[in-house]
Amino acid sequence: MTTIYFVRHCKPDHKNPDDRNRPLTDEGMADSEKVKEILSDKKIDVFISSPYRRSYDSIKKAADYYGLEILTDERLRERKCGKEGNSGQDMFRKRWADFSFAEEDGESIGAVQKRNIEALNEILEKYRDKTIAIGTHGTALSSIINYYEPSFNADSFLQIIDWMPYVLKMKFDGKRFLGREDVFYIKKEFKD
Repeated sequence: MTTIYFVRHCKPDHKNPDDRNRPLTDEGMADSEKVKEILSDKKIDVFISSPYRRSYDSIKKAADYYGLEILTDERLRERKCGKEGNSGQDMFRKRWADFSFAEEDGESIGAVQKRNIEALNEILEKYRDKTIAIGTHGTALSSIINYYEPSFNADSFLQIIDWMPYVLKMKFDGKRFLGREDVFYIKKEFKD
């Protein structure tokens, strides 16, 4: 049995326009301590993260607690926003209604899902029967949930959009998905 704790990042500082290097707010950094507390008794064997700073920093205190380094995988990054950014619920719903839709210079949810599942399948092969923590993002994580549970849709995504951090446990037998469980979340206001 392989257990994965996905950690959607803590609250980022949206004043920083550099998506890849956007830090956590002071509040987000404080919440990363809560992530450490949640993961401290889970016997984590491996930490992996999106290369984006906010995801990495959200699990860093937990990795330090275990004395483990955080591996990064470029495929686990967040969806590339197009010129319209995250411009409200109508755009979110449009993306979720058509997984091939991408605004100009943006990335579709289908493309995000494809690369995240590719990375996840490799992780499940390499770390079979281990307990893994993965630092991730809202859309990236939602695309993974949708892959295993197609009923997870725009409404489901909008329900968790304000959960920062959000810890979700998924269990696998090999690559066979066994189920998921919400472990912890803190509701914050999502801002683009």
